[in-house]
Amino acid sequence: MARILLGVSGGIAAYKAVEVVRLATGAGHAVRVIQTPTSLQFVGRATFEGVTGAPALVDEFEPDPARGAFPGDPAPYRAPISHLELVRRCDAFCIAPASANTIAKLANGLADNLLTSAALACTAPLVIAPAMNSHMYDHPATRENLGILRRHGVRIVDPASGRLASAGEWGVGRLAEPPAILGTLEEVLAATGAALEAAPELGVTGPTSGEGERAQPREGFTPHSLDGLRVLVTAGGTREPIDSVRYVGNRSSGRMGLALAEEAARRGADVTFIGANISLPRPGRVRSIDVETAAELEAAVREELRATDVLVMAAAPADFRPRHAEESKIAKAGREGLTIELEPTVDILAAAAAEKTPGQTLVGFAAEHGAGAVERGRAKLERKGLDAVVVNDISRTDIGFDTDDNEVAIVSAAGERHVPRASKGRIAAAILDEVERLRAQTASTSTVEGER
Repeated sequence: MARILLGVSGGIAAYKAVEVVRLATGAGHAVRVIQTPTSLQFVGRATFEGVTGAPALVDEFEPDPARGAFPGDPAPYRAPISHLELVRRCDAFCIAPASANTIAKLANGLADNLLTSAALACTAPLVIAPAMNSHMYDHPATRENLGILRRHGVRIVDPASGRLASAGEWGVGRLAEPPAILGTLEEVLAATGAALEAAPELGVTGPTSGEGERAQPREGFTPHSLDGLRVLVTAGGTREPIDSVRYVGNRSSGRMGLALAEEAARRGADVTFIGANISLPRPGRVRSIDVETAAELEAAVREELRATDVLVMAAAPADFRPRHAEESKIAKAGREGLTIELEPTVDILAAAAAEKTPGQTLVGFAAEHGAGAVERGRAKLERKGLDAVVVNDISRTDIGFDTDDNEVAIVSAAGERHVPRASKGRIAAAILDEVERLRAQTASTSTVEGER
């Protein structure tokens, strides 16, 4: 499901925005609301906070208690600039109702309140649903402003004809019904996903400009928290051949790694994704490499590591492989049993940590079973020299392998952070929030040491 940012401008139709939120949350979407000061004359922020479960924001300078997070998201460790963080996280921005005044501001690039500032900074699809008196809607200036917005790629949900707010008035300008607004939003969200899948190059960040040089932030986009960083994500489970058809493997589906790659790309990173035996669709905004065995995964990680700022090792490589694999299929006929001698594979993450260069951040995963999982994760953190380890308990059947949800503990030198059960997309956001914290801490420490 999507993160929807809803902007509410002043007008009697603002009460219908509450129903848009109710329908959207009922469909499983996470919603945050921005109001103009005038809209408070019609619907108070407490109403929107009650139906979204999140703070409604009005003023550009008021702190956001949720720090830009949508319902279900872990709050980031830092206090960001609210209008930039909200639009960075949202999948679509809808303004309903959009008054004639707000439409005029949007068409001319004005940013004199939180709603219009957010709209100007937003790179996600923008949907607006006008609502106003019919004479205002039919005015040439309003028509021209709507035409400008359409040319800018804004999706307009045309108003309906009917009874208007003024007694006895009838005409066009009535806000479209909430199901129609949500339907348009979901069409836009589906089309955006399809466009990225069909033309992935549209969302790819530029290449690095040279060995050891960072990719530059994308031009024409609002700055993102991981702009310019090169992130390497591994996912899936390796398969170690026994013969030409059989293998030693595990149950990893790669969903967690895919969510991490997608979230890192959303934050502006230049993402490379190494997938081991994953049948799920790849995010369209990342460079993808397919591998099968632990040896192939090791080679791919070594190849990419030097040009990487952040490695998130979510893959589940086999710890052991058959010492001798048969080139053809081993026949069952005439055999009473089969003995396979196993040998250890290379510890890919430990090898990467041994080659770690200043400024790199390495995050590992620890699939642990039952009690003592966090303690074993901390031992792994220290033994391998990592910056963080994400621990998940694989003894539970409702989370982890081949499920949509997870529940983890993120272990670092600073302590443990428990992330309660949530979608893997939300878990990915929490992990990358920790990566940002670690990198900010490292940068601060380096600055202090350099000043001594």
